[in-house]
Amino acid sequence: MTRYIARRVLFSLVLVWAVGSLVFLFIHILPGDPAQIILGSSETRQPTVEEVARVRERLGLDRPFLIQYGDFVASALTGDFGNSFVNNRPVSQDLGLRLGRTLQLILPAVVLSAIIGIVLGVLAAKARGGWADTLISAFGLLGLSLPGFVTGSLLVLVFAIQISLLPSSGYAPPLESPAEFLRYIALPLATLTLGGIGPVMRMTRMTMVEQSNQEYVRTARAKGMSERNVTYRHVLRNAMLPVVTVIGLQLGSRFAGTVLVETIFNWPGISSFLIGAVNNRDYPVVQGTMIVIAAIFVFINLVTDLLYAVVDPRIHYA
Repeated sequence: MTRYIARRVLFSLVLVWAVGSLVFLFIHILPGDPAQIILGSSETRQPTVEEVARVRERLGLDRPFLIQYGDFVASALTGDFGNSFVNNRPVSQDLGLRLGRTLQLILPAVVLSAIIGIVLGVLAAKARGGWADTLISAFGLLGLSLPGFVTGSLLVLVFAIQISLLPSSGYAPPLESPAEFLRYIALPLATLTLGGIGPVMRMTRMTMVEQSNQEYVRTARAKGMSERNVTYRHVLRNAMLPVVTVIGLQLGSRFAGTVLVETIFNWPGISSFLIGAVNNRDYPVVQGTMIVIAAIFVFINLVTDLLYAVVDPRIHYA
């Protein structure tokens, strides 16, 4: 087990390095000069070559590519992603703030999606072929079919415009204004949660039905074990492995899926931070953000693999 974890951690570090290197390469070959963007331009005046050269020198963009890459890797190893080209603030400071705001959305959304999805999946499996199964399956299919921006727009239309119950966009710090924070987070959280219920519910139902047909379940029933114990001690436990995988994948994919949600609801999270940096060719912000997202992805995958052994003790890693 220890050797397996060590191998996975080493592979994860290599993967994060590869992602960071590719991001560094691609962002430097994209069209658009950060110096030109910083200086700005208009119909009446364009920045001179000397002005652009001075800004490039100040940003360190005039140095050879490999030297820039070496400095980037050395700094990233210490968690220092440099300063933003736009506001000259430390990237790590702003990134930590934006990441925290995104986690305020993602973590409760994944937890709620998992709880509701598992409960609905169990109910659908127990009522297989009945009206409850049909209704729950239709709800799950609807959640899978509707893109996040459609769900978010519908929620804004109903709760923010029609009945004016909740704000359509914005943010309030939870420690300063808890009540306002809950009002602002309600719609984006509902959007992410509704989008995540379907996959968990469908996987739970499918694996529950599959496990219910196994020989050990029929044996447990034949021995007189109550249906409740059969369902929750045997069927559900053995059905959880694929469900854990889906939940883990959801937790990682939510960092990409929040782009539209943060845009619709004007939520100042990591996705809007990254989009603004790409538009401004803010190299340090883009590089730092992508490395952090990649690190989160590989960490979630590692934890998901280790959870398999917790859910099913029969699994051993060599």
